[in-house]
Parts: sequence; C-alpha cells; structure tokens
Amino acid sequence: MRSMLKNKSLILFFVGVLIGQTGCNSDKNEYRRMSVKEYRDKMQAGWIGQIAGVSWGAPTEFRWRDAIIPEKDMPQWMPEMINKAFSDDDLYVEMTFLRSLEEYGLDVSIRQAGIDFANSEYGLWCANAAGRKNLRAGIAPPDCSNPKFTKCPNDIDYQIEADYSGLIAPGMPNVAVALGEKFGRLMNYSDGMYAGQFIGGMYAEAFFESDLLKIIAAGLACIPQGCQYAEMVRDVVAWYKANPDDWEATWKLCQKKYREDPEYQKCSNGGIDVKINGAYILIGMLYGEKDLDKTIIISTRCGQDSDCNPSNAAGVLFTTLGASKLPGRFTEKLDQEKVFSHTAYNFPKLLDICEKLAREYVVREGGRIEKDATGEEFFVIPVKKPTPSPLVFSWDPEPVTNSLFTEEEMAKIKHRGFLDIQKAMTELFPGWTISNCGTDMEPGFYESYKGKQRLIMTHPLDRETPCVLTTEINIPKGKKTTLKTIVSHHDGGDWDLIIRINGSVQKQITIGKETVRKDGWIEVTFDLTPFAGDNNVRIDLENKATGWSWEAAYWAGIEII
Repeated sequence: MRSMLKNKSLILFFVGVLIGQTGCNSDKNEYRRMSVKEYRDKMQAGWIGQIAGVSWGAPTEFRWRDAIIPEKDMPQWMPEMINKAFSDDDLYVEMTFLRSLEEYGLDVSIRQAGIDFANSEYGLWCANAAGRKNLRAGIAPPDCSNPKFTKCPNDIDYQIEADYSGLIAPGMPNVAVALGEKFGRLMNYSDGMYAGQFIGGMYAEAFFESDLLKIIAAGLACIPQGCQYAEMVRDVVAWYKANPDDWEATWKLCQKKYREDPEYQKCSNGGIDVKINGAYILIGMLYGEKDLDKTIIISTRCGQDSDCNPSNAAGVLFTTLGASKLPGRFTEKLDQEKVFSHTAYNFPKLLDICEKLAREYVVREGGRIEKDATGEEFFVIPVKKPTPSPLVFSWDPEPVTNSLFTEEEMAKIKHRGFLDIQKAMTELFPGWTISNCGTDMEPGFYESYKGKQRLIMTHPLDRETPCVLTTEINIPKGKKTTLKTIVSHHDGGDWDLIIRINGSVQKQITIGKETVRKDGWIEVTFDLTPFAGDNNVRIDLENKATGWSWEAAYWAGIEII
C-alpha cells in the first residue's frame, strides 16, 4: 500500500509542478534584491495581518462548525480590536520559537527547542498541549509528535504558528522547511507539519510576489506533493478557477471531500484538522481578491477555527503590501509597549529580533548584505529551489526512535506536569486532595507565575464540572479560624472561586482582571469560626468555568489559620 502511495506521489509531484512554480527554478547565479527597509516594512505588515485576523475573528471561533457563518453574525472591525491578540496562542507560541533562535542561534537543536517549549507557561490545546505534555514526560523530539504518542498529529497547531518561519526568511523557502522540521515536529506530524511549512513558504514568497496564485504555488513547492494537504491545496485552486465568483460553492466542495469523506478523516481530530482549516485560509486569500477586509471576512465566515484561519490569510496578504501601505484602521491603535503574553517581546522588539534573524539567514543561505552609495542596506538573496521534507503519513508513521531526554536535560524542564499534580498538592498544601481536574492548559506544578514561586495550576474538567480541591478538618472552639487562599488567573480569561462547606455554597467570587490586585493576585478569605466545634468539616474550593475560555486557576497559597 505504501509503495502504491509513493508512486502516486510522484505523479502528483509533476502535477504540482505543472500548476505553477514561482521564482524557485533557477541556476546558482540568480539572486533577488530587497532593501532592508522594505523587508522590515513587509515583515511588520505580516505581523499586523496576523494580529488583525485573529482579533477580528476571535468572537466566532468554533461557534460555527461545518457551517458558514451568516453575514449578519460577522463582527465589525474597530481599530481598538488590534490589541486583543496579545494573549493569543496564534502569536505567543511562535515567539517561543523566535526566542530559542535568539538565545541559542540558528543551529539550536531540536532537543533544546523541545526543552524551551516544555518550559512555556501559557495555555495550550490540541497538538500543542499533547506535544508539550510528552516533552514534559521525557519523550524527546522527534518522538514527541509521533502518532504513537499523540492523537493530534494532523491538528492545526503548527499551521497557525508557522508565520514566523517565512517572516524571517524572505525569499528563502528552505529556511521555512527546515524550521518546520525543528519546531513543527514538537507537536505535529505529516500533514500537520507540512501545513506549517506551506504557510512559511507562502510568506517567504510574499516578500517578492503579489500574485496570490503564484504565492500559493510557492508554498506548495515546499511540501511533499503526495500528502493529503498538498492535494487539498490543488483542489482549492482548481475549484476556485472553476467557480471564481462563488466562494460558497468551493466551501461546499471542501466540506464534501475534506470533512465527509472517510479517506480524508484518517488521523483527523474533527473540525480542528489542518486540511479543512487550511482550505479556509486559501478560500479567504483567493476570493478576497486582495481586499484586506474581504479576505479576513471570507476566511472567518468559513467557520471552524475562524480566528486562526483569517490570521494566516491576512498575514500573507498584508506582507505583500507592507505596513506603510496599510490603512490606518489596522495600525493606528496598536499598542507598541504592551508585551505579548509569556514572551520577551513588545511589538518593536518583535520586529527587531525578526530583522536580526533574517540578516543571519541571508548570509547563511549564501547571500549578502550590501550598501548602496547612500548607505542604504540591501539583502541580496540567492534563489534556491525548495527541498520538501520526506513524505510520511500519520496513519502509517515511521517507527519511533525511542528518543528520551537525559537526566541532565530533564533537570532543565521546570514543570512536572499533570501526572504529578496530586503529589505536588500534597507537598505544597498538605491535607488537600484534587478531583475533576481537566487537562486543558497543562495543569500541574509550576515553579513560578506572576512573581509567585512554587504553585499549582488547575483547570475545570468541562464547562459544567469544576475542578475541586478538598480537605476535612476539625474546627476548634474558642479560636477564630480563617481559610485563606491566594489565587490568580490567566490573562486571557477568568474563573469562579466557589467555597463550599459541607456541600453548601458559602462564598463565590470571580477571579479575573477586574478583581485581582495590580500584581495579578488576590487574597480570598472566609471565616470558619461559625463552624467551631464541628468535626470532619468538609471544605471544597472549586475552580469553576465562567465562559469556557482561559479558565486556569493558579493557587499560590491555601491555609487555615
């Protein structure tokens, strides 16, 4: 079966060549030239496009599954919305990768990249969460994303966070491919990783090309032509050409093949699958007709992960224009000082590190940086044909390599993870037990959070079922007895702290930005004196969901005084 698929892949490869390659087939002496000023302008626009797309689409995310969002339900863009993405996983995850490159250089190993990702403290879901959980358990890359160890190999995760790989590699598609093998393999496999390499390849080309079909073809040249993701790209382009004025017709064809056909649901995790969401990126790009608003609106209205998809689509399109050509409604309100959640970067620092890395890659790829008579700097970038990663399938994966972190490497990983959460509870808060803790956002022991050291993070099991911390005590007579907790929340959401005594609700408070102190923490107390003299008093502290978004609870202190 595998040999038949490989023969098929050769045929599909030549089909891929025929639908159009751009700027990729050349001799060794062909170069592209771009001023560093223009590079920075376009790179900046790429980040703004990501931020605008994810901010605009955020209210619709996964509210429409396998359905087109009605036009009346599409949010209206307001310039202030540009600042809603500072705590979004579309952005902060890829900044972790940038930080690894900044700290350890272009040759940072995949194992060090895995350690850095394992040490991240932001909330994660799907393939990201599964990959990080494996890393924290000692399963080193590349095994951490092998389908033997994850049920999410083809999820959307690396696709939504691969933008950086093209933004630091103008005209250098092989850099985007290599970065996918280094960072994309931490959480994704096969189509899941190829999708990110495709996105990176489109960005790399968008610095020099404005024809969207050629940009898509350049991205397609970066991935194995026999994979299902490449097949999806070819399908969407063909369906667009057959129905150039009817995006909903193409949406229906995508639905029929990439959601309803079992052949394309192998190793799929439902609506988070990378192929269907990748199709929605392309539908927005193609039918948006280079109109910034229309591109985001169409990609969003396709549904499913309807903030991530317009983020990719807008990022590529905005890159073709440059920040200097963007309308003020996308730039005038952008906070230049605010730091992206759990990162070292505000917006200007983000641009600086991208430029620094781009300079290094230009030289590394055999190019150079020249100055003209006025002193202006230019990138001179060699044109190279992309070399895709080997073709593998998530339903027929490579054997695992039995790659494990060494004891020395494990000592560098700060978080013990969910499996040790009860052990950590016993150590930090003796006498307390934990139940119904969900796995979202990587709950467990944390060395630090918002200035506090050695704490526990929990998450509700689901929308209706809170995570519960429980103890039983005898409350003595004649002494004032007080329960004191010190708690915080994730910057992107809030949660309800509910205190129950013997099953009865005694106190409820929402823990969020409206209630915590400036340092992000709040001390919540409850007087237990009325229960003095009672034996075996059961105390439950509930971490209950409010709106099922970023519901993590951080516990820095629990004590009875």
